Amino acid sequence: MNSSPPPGAEGFPPPVQWGRVGSLVGGQAAVQLGSFALLIAMNWTAVQLGGTAAVTVLMLAATVPRALMLVFGGAVADTLGPRFVLLRTTTARVLLLAGGALVTATTHQLWPLVAIALVEGVLLGLAGPASGVLLPMFARGDDLARANSLYAMVLRVAPILGAPAGAWLITVGDLWLAMAVGSVTGAVWLGCLLHLTHGFTRPEAEPGTSLVRRSGDGFRLLARHPRLRWMFVASLCLDMAFSWPAEVALPLLVSERGWGVGAVGLVLAAFSAGALGSSALGAVLAHRIPVFVRLVVTGAGLAAGILVMALMPSTASLTAVAAAVGLLSGLNGPAIVTLYQQAAPENRMGAAMSTLALAGIGTAPISLAVFSSLSLLLGVQTTWLVCGAIAFVSPVAAVLALRHPARAAEEPAPAAETPVPAAV
Repeated sequence: MNSSPPPGAEGFPPPVQWGRVGSLVGGQAAVQLGSFALLIAMNWTAVQLGGTAAVTVLMLAATVPRALMLVFGGAVADTLGPRFVLLRTTTARVLLLAGGALVTATTHQLWPLVAIALVEGVLLGLAGPASGVLLPMFARGDDLARANSLYAMVLRVAPILGAPAGAWLITVGDLWLAMAVGSVTGAVWLGCLLHLTHGFTRPEAEPGTSLVRRSGDGFRLLARHPRLRWMFVASLCLDMAFSWPAEVALPLLVSERGWGVGAVGLVLAAFSAGALGSSALGAVLAHRIPVFVRLVVTGAGLAAGILVMALMPSTASLTAVAAAVGLLSGLNGPAIVTLYQQAAPENRMGAAMSTLALAGIGTAPISLAVFSSLSLLLGVQTTWLVCGAIAFVSPVAAVLALRHPARAAEEPAPAAETPVPAAV
C-alpha cells in the first residue's frame, strides 16, 4: 500500500512515530467519548418515545448498516487510501450530528433518531477499516504491540466515562445537546486526522478491479493465508464465547442467586478495571512480554476464567475472577490485533481489518441468539460453561497461527504510474 507517511531522513520511516500515534489516540479518545455519550442519550430518548420496541429499532438501524458496510469499507480503504476515506466520512458525520442537533431540538419523534442512526452506521462502517490501517503505518515490530495497547486503553476508558456523561447531558439539556457534543468531538478527531494523515498518498490504481470484487478480498485473504485464518478463528471464538455471558448470562445468574443488581455493576467494573490496568501495562511493556504469553497463555487463562466465573459461589469471588479475566483480556486483545496486522499484506490491510472487525461486531448478535436459545434447554450456568469450552478454541487457534509465516505475501497488482497525492 502506498498510503504510508513520508519517509524519514534516511529514506525509511522510524520504528515508531509517537507524534502521529499520539494524535490518533488523542483524537479517538475524544470521538469515542462523544460517541458513547450520544449512544446513551439516544437510547434513553428512544425509551421515552416508544419503549423497548423503539430501542430495538434504533439499535438495528445503527448496527446492521455498520456491519454490512465494514466489508465494503475495507475495499474502499485499500483502493482510495485511509486519508481520502477518513476525512470525508468524519466530515460527513460532524455535519450529520450538527444537523441532528438542530432537528432534535425542535422535533420530539423517533424517526429523526432512526434516520441519523442509519446514516451514522453507514459512515462508521466505511471508516472502520480505514482507521484500522493507521497504526501499522506509524509503528512497526514490537512497538506496534505497545501502540495497540495504548489504543485499547482509549476503548476501555470511553464507555466508562461516556456512559455517565451521556446520562448527564440528557438530564441537563436534551438529546440535541448530546448530538452537539458528538459533533464537536468528531471535529476534534477530524483535526487530528488532518495532522496524522498529512503527506499520505493515494494507493496505486489496479485497472480492471472493481470495488465490488475487492469487497471479497478479506475473505480471500483468510482462504489463502493460514496465519490470518487461524488468528481470525482465535478472535471469533473468544468474542463468540464472551458476548452472551457478559451481556445476558451475568444478570440472569446474579438474579437466580439472589445477589442483587449491584453485583452486576461490581463485576463489570472489576473486569473493566483489570482490562484498563493491563492495557496500560502493555502500552509500556508489551514489547518485553513474549508474544506466546500475550496471545496463547492469556487466551487459555481467559477461557478458564469464563468457565470458573459460572461456578463462583459468592459476589466477592465472582468479582475477583472477573478482575483477573479483565487483566488477561487487556493483554490478549491488543496481541490479536497486532498479530493480525503484522500478518496481513500491506496492500490489503483495509480488507484484512474489515474481516477482523466482523469477528467482533458480527458475532455479538449471533452469540446472543444462539446461547440464549440454548440456555432455555440447558440452563444459564451450563450454557455459560459451554461458552467457556468454546473459548478454549482461541488459544489452540493462536498456537496454530504462530506456526505459519509472520507476513502473508503481497497480493499481486498490475504495474501502476506514480501515485496521485490524496486530496483533502
